[in-house]
Amino acid sequence: MNGSLMLHYTVQNRFLKYVTIDTQSDAESKTVPSTQKQKNLGRILVAELLAIGLKDAHLDEYGYVYATVPANTDKAVPVICFCSHMDTSPDCSGENVKPVVHENYQGQDLVLPDDPSVIIRLKEHPDLKNQIGNDVITASGTTLLGADNKAGLAAIVDACKQLMDHPEIKHGKISILFTPDEEIGRGVDKADLTKIGADFAYTVDGEAAGTIENETFSADGAKLTIKGVSAHPGFAKGKMESAIKIAGRVLADLPANLSPENTMAKEGFIHPVSVSGHVEEAAIDFIIRDFEDEKLESHAVAIRQVTEAVLKDFPNASFTLQIHQQYRNMKQVLNRHPQVIENGLEAIRRAGLTPRLQSIRGGTDGSRLSFMGLPCPNIFAGEHAFHSKQEWVSVQDMQKAVDTIVHLCSIWEEKN
Repeated sequence: MNGSLMLHYTVQNRFLKYVTIDTQSDAESKTVPSTQKQKNLGRILVAELLAIGLKDAHLDEYGYVYATVPANTDKAVPVICFCSHMDTSPDCSGENVKPVVHENYQGQDLVLPDDPSVIIRLKEHPDLKNQIGNDVITASGTTLLGADNKAGLAAIVDACKQLMDHPEIKHGKISILFTPDEEIGRGVDKADLTKIGADFAYTVDGEAAGTIENETFSADGAKLTIKGVSAHPGFAKGKMESAIKIAGRVLADLPANLSPENTMAKEGFIHPVSVSGHVEEAAIDFIIRDFEDEKLESHAVAIRQVTEAVLKDFPNASFTLQIHQQYRNMKQVLNRHPQVIENGLEAIRRAGLTPRLQSIRGGTDGSRLSFMGLPCPNIFAGEHAFHSKQEWVSVQDMQKAVDTIVHLCSIWEEKN
């Protein structure tokens, strides 16, 4: 089975429905899922999967959707899981999303109707050059679109329908997992791997058509707490050592070449994400990222060394630095299972695309799933300009994602 499948796709209509449902997650919430509204989409997804014929589709108490496409082969085939997340980023409003379909795109800048100051410019979005003649979907200018990751959801559900409608496409058992709270780093906190029952997995949460990602950042969080010396400001000479000012000095003295705005490709960074405090105590929260664990450790050392140097001018102040692990580079796991990537590359070729193996300057649910025992690279969904009002996706790229998923299922069956 090679080339475009020429299926009767349902991915566009599904996507246009999903993006209208507000599913923003909330990092400040202590509940699971972090917002109950994510379950609104979960219930719709379950209903659609049941309608397709996936009889075990259900939503659990934590907001996870599970389902199974039964095997239609007598071969012993590894169980493959496809995973996407239901939540959208807290960084930009996801309420009252109004998707706009720009049919037969011809290379023009896209001015969004509800806020004409929001313009998706061809020169700033180079993959638009590959969309000539395609149908590009954007939001209306006041919200994000939600292609991250509702494009992946729509592609997986459509692929399930194609597998159920085309029994001539042979495949093993396929497990489906839709997660909440991926955008706030909790996407697989409550995932039940026993229920998933898979040997290998693929997240469908990548960017340009044809890409597959086998490498993520390794990630730590760091909290620097500075204890200063408080005194009445009218009588503070020679006494006060303000934790706020110490924190400012630390931030100013961090290596400029290790900031996100000055790094790219395989370069890691130290990124302060929040500062709080008063004269007596202040705290800085950092995220630390790199592709190599050893470099991750060196970035933590850099924070410590900068702080120690600053405190030489504040002899009565002190600090503590706490490091906590967030996730690790999934390539460490995937290198032990080369067939997962090889089959992904072959599926992309069969979908009529030139595959590109890439690294992610970030993380996915697949990062943590890999270290939980479920090796899991990331394949494209076609989403672009994540977490912004300029987010966009093309219908044809989503259809290619459907093709790739279907081919993947077939390839795993063929090779066993």
